Amino acid sequence: MKILAINGSYRGNRGQTGGFLKLLLSGAEIAGAECEEVVLAKTTMQHCLGCDTCHTPDHYLSCVYAQKDGVEEIFKKITEADLVIYATPVYVFGISSLMKTFLDRYYCTSDVNQLRVTRSGLFFHHVNETICSKPFVPLICCDNLDAQMPVNVRDYFRTYARFMDAQMAGELIRNGARLFGDLNSYEHPEIFPRIPAVINAYQQAGFELATQGFISKKTQRAANQEIIPVPGFHFLKRLAPFKQVMVFQAKDILSKARGE
Repeated sequence: MKILAINGSYRGNRGQTGGFLKLLLSGAEIAGAECEEVVLAKTTMQHCLGCDTCHTPDHYLSCVYAQKDGVEEIFKKITEADLVIYATPVYVFGISSLMKTFLDRYYCTSDVNQLRVTRSGLFFHHVNETICSKPFVPLICCDNLDAQMPVNVRDYFRTYARFMDAQMAGELIRNGARLFGDLNSYEHPEIFPRIPAVINAYQQAGFELATQGFISKKTQRAANQEIIPVPGFHFLKRLAPFKQVMVFQAKDILSKARGE
C-alpha cells in the first residue's frame, strides 16, 4: 500500500494539521505502508490561469507551468499512490488557499470538452482517473468547537468524491485542535481525558487504511469524538445558553492547559 499525504497547511509540519497527519501516517507505517507527505507550503506552485492552453491541440492536457513548478511531480506521485490523504485546516470556513490552488491545477489533467455522466448520476466532463479518481481521505482540522465550522470543507470533499468518481475511504474532522497542545505528549489528561483516545484512534485509522483500504466507522467515530469531558456535549453545544457558559469558562480552561 502506497499512501500519499498532501499537507495544505501554511504551517506545514509545525501546525496541528501536520501533527494529526503525522499520527495517521505513523499508524499506516506500522502496518507496513509506504507513506510520503507533500507539504504544499514548501512546494513551488503557480495558480491556474484559466487560460485553456491545456485544451488546445499543441498543449493538450499540458499546463503552461508544467516545467516551471512542482505540481506535475505531485501529479506523478498521486498516479503511483494507492490512496491520497488531503489534509487541510479550515481557513475562513473553507479549505486552505494552498489546497485550493493545488486542486485547481487538476483542470489541466482533464478534457473539459468531453462530457459524461458520473457513476453517481451527475453531469460532468472527462477526468484523469489516475489522479482525480484516486481513493482518498480528507483530514479537516479546526480550532473551533462549533459543528458548523468545518461543514463547507466537509461538503467540498463529499462533492469532490461524487463528481470525480473517487471513493472516500474515511472522513476525519478534528475540531478543538488547539486544545490538544503538543500531540507528542499528553500534558493535561486531567483536563481533557479523551485526548489519548483520539490520538490512538488516528494511529488506528492509519493502520486500517494500510491493511484494509478504509477507516472503519468505529475508528472514525473515535477519531472525530468531542474531547470536552461533558456527557452529551455534541448536543449541548447546539444550545446558546450552554455556549455562553462555555465561553465564560473557556479562559480558565485554556489557562490550566497552558500551565498559567
